[in-house]
Formats: sequence, structure tokens, C-alpha cells
Amino acid sequence: MDRHENLLGACGLTDARDHLLSADEALAELQERCGGDVPGTLAIPELLALVQQSRRMGLKLARNFTAFDGESLVSGFVRIHPLGEAEGGGCELLVENWQRSALAAPGSRELAETMDAIDRATAEVSARLDAQQRVQVLSTLATDAAELQAAALAQPGIPWSDLVELAAVSHHQSLHWRLLDGTLCRFAGSRRNWRIRLIPLGPDVHSPAGFELLLIAEEPLVAGASQGPDEGAGSGDASPTRLIGSALTPVLRQPIARIIANAETIRARLAGPLRDEYSEYAGTIASAGQHLSAMLDDLADLEVVETPGFATAREPVDLADAATRAAGILGVRAQNRDTVLEMVAASGETIAIAEFRRVLQILINLIGNAIAYSPAGSTVRIATERMASGQVAVSVADEGPGVTPEQASRIFDKFERLGRDSDGGKDKGSGLGLFISRRLAEAMGGTLTVTSAEGGGALFRLELPAQQ
Repeated sequence: MDRHENLLGACGLTDARDHLLSADEALAELQERCGGDVPGTLAIPELLALVQQSRRMGLKLARNFTAFDGESLVSGFVRIHPLGEAEGGGCELLVENWQRSALAAPGSRELAETMDAIDRATAEVSARLDAQQRVQVLSTLATDAAELQAAALAQPGIPWSDLVELAAVSHHQSLHWRLLDGTLCRFAGSRRNWRIRLIPLGPDVHSPAGFELLLIAEEPLVAGASQGPDEGAGSGDASPTRLIGSALTPVLRQPIARIIANAETIRARLAGPLRDEYSEYAGTIASAGQHLSAMLDDLADLEVVETPGFATAREPVDLADAATRAAGILGVRAQNRDTVLEMVAASGETIAIAEFRRVLQILINLIGNAIAYSPAGSTVRIATERMASGQVAVSVADEGPGVTPEQASRIFDKFERLGRDSDGGKDKGSGLGLFISRRLAEAMGGTLTVTSAEGGGALFRLELPAQQ
């Protein structure tokens, strides 16, 4: 297409259905490089949007436009003249000042951030590590990673590399995180290969304050190859209705992750230049995919807690430690809303008998809700307490609109989304988070309640049996 680089003008004609009926050589070639034909629907995105606007308004338009022809960035100035019904109802196009330039590669920082977002969307195992790469919390979406999660839970503070078998690493000497980022590993309970991502946390990548560990499976999970920790509970009462957790979740997880990853790629313009509104559309698709993924998690958890015979593990859980970890996981979200997470908890003073990962799940839900429902610039207060009744408690209080007695009576109902609004009713979620949290609290012999906080807002309180 170099012969069109200094072209002064090109003409085209569309019909009432926005089909490009005829075009000069340069415009026809760009149409074909964008995936269209002549005649055929106008395939140049920005030109199509301008033609549709001109035709709907019945007005002449003159605008700059850009397009990606597969190799380079093409730009020009287009004049669009809408035709009357008697002339077919289409538009005449005259492209002036045709320019062709090399496509600028995305910046390394932008590319790295986009790849991190894609890996987060596709990871089936994620963990938060301290500066010495010791596991603080590890969660998984994969049933064949249940043994890995159990091993991390049984050995708090263990270096993550002790939990996996590193590929192509012949010695056990401590390695710099950059040497491990991108390598493969395997671990007990899974037959798949897993790619390691280590993302440093903090402003100084040379001396990170911690790490985000992501494990991305190189192969899909074969149905029936492994069983999750909750699927074995009450196996004698296994229900044929366990469709989401046991059947649909493994099938849907990867397609949803790919939708999110591809949308993020489009949003970041890695596939070529794109108008701002189309980039925003891709961001909306990615957000919808993440919402669908979260809803799938909620439905899977719902099946788990409603399975006959469902039970949780019984182990000592330091509520102050669990609250601190939950707050750390949600720290970035709180910073984005200029929200302060205030901890009033002393480690070692409130030890419950419960299951750590379920307590953490409840607290992440409660603190996440408090951040979402509180106005920007407010404080979320998290406190632990030992009670005379032999229980220990952790409470989460926000400075939002609070709850009325009528709302408090319904807020833990299944699929209840009417209790409180966040951001004017946006992002209400599936309406299952609080229902599941209360069922988990009850399964651990505790309670989950809500009251009004002092000075307004809502106060959620999780009470659990104390370690004797």
C-alpha cells in the first residue's frame, strides 16, 4: 500500500444499509484489509460510525479518521454527504489528505500492566507473599489445587517454592524472583503444568514489599480428574443438582477467562489503534466478564453450603490475623476509593475454632462490601473482641447509609440485592455473598449479624466459638 501513501483523495459510495457499493482503489484496498468486501458492509470502524451518524442525522460531516490496515496506521480527512431516498439513502465519501505511518509499539509499562491483568484473569491459583516470598494467603479456583491450598494452610509462612516442584531447576538454592517469573511448576494433586507469575508489590521493584503469586494452568482440567475439598464432604448425600460446582464451573471458567483476556487486549489497543469509545466498550466487556466469573464463584459456593452434610474444618484461627490479611488483599480497592481501613485488633487475643479460609472468605466479603457502600474518603473500622460468653468476634463498621430494621431482616436472604445500594445502585453483585457468609458462619458454629454502627453506617459482626 505504499503507492497510496501520498494520495490526495479517494472516493466511495454507500447505500442505506451502510454497504460500500463502490470505491477508489485505495479505499477499496483498505476495506479489504479491514476484513470487508466491495460491495459489502463498510468494515472500517471509524468510517462506519461516521457514515451511520451522517445518514441518521441527514447532515454533511467532515472529520478526521484513523484505521489499521494490518501493517500500518492509515489516517485521513473524510467528507460525508448523505443522499436522499431517491438516490438510495446512502452516502458519498471523499477522503482527503491520505496518510500512512508506522504503528507505534505500546510502551513497555503499559504492555506489562496489560499482561498482568490478563494473567490475573486466567490464573486458577493466586497467593499473597511477603517480601521473603512466604505465603500469607493462598486461594484457588481449581479442584486439582485443593492439596496445594491445604498444604499452604497447614504451614503458615512457608516459602511458596517449597509447595511446588519447579521445572528445569536442579538446585534448592534461593533464587531471585525474576529467575522464577514465567517458569513452569507442578504440585501434588494436579497432573497439569502450571506457569508461574510473580508480580512485585510496592513502589520499588528492586526491593518489593511483597509479591502477588499467580499460577496459570497450561492445560484445561479434565473433568473428573480431581475432587475439590468441599465436594467430598457429605459424599453419601451427593446431589445430582450439583451442576455449577461439579460440572459447569470447570467448563465455563476458561471461556470466561478468555473473554476477559481478549477484552483487556482490545481495551489496551495491543491489536492496533482504536477509537476511545471502542476501547471503553472492550473495558465494559471485561468488567461484565469479571462480574460473570464472580457470579459463577458465588453459585458454586452456594451449592457447596447447601449440600447435605456440608461441614467445615475445625482449627485455631487468629481473627486479628485473618482480618489483617483480608484488609491487605483489599488494600488497593480501598486506596482507589480513598477509604481508610482502620484495624483495632491485637494478634493472639481472639483465637476461634473455625476454618481459616472460610473465615477469610467471610471477612473479604464484609470488608469489600463496606468499601463499596461507603462514600469515598471515609473509614472502615475492623475490630476484634473476646466475649464473656465464650465467643470471639470480629466486626466491620462502615460510614455508609446504614440499614433499616426492615433491610436488616432481609439482607442475608438468598439473592437479596435490595438491602443497600452502592454507587447509586451499580455493582450490586449476585445477592449471594451475605447469604453464603451467614451459612458459612453457622457451619462453623457461629453467627453473622448486622446492626447500625455508631454515627451511622452498618456494622456486621461475626461471632465464632473461642479456643478453650
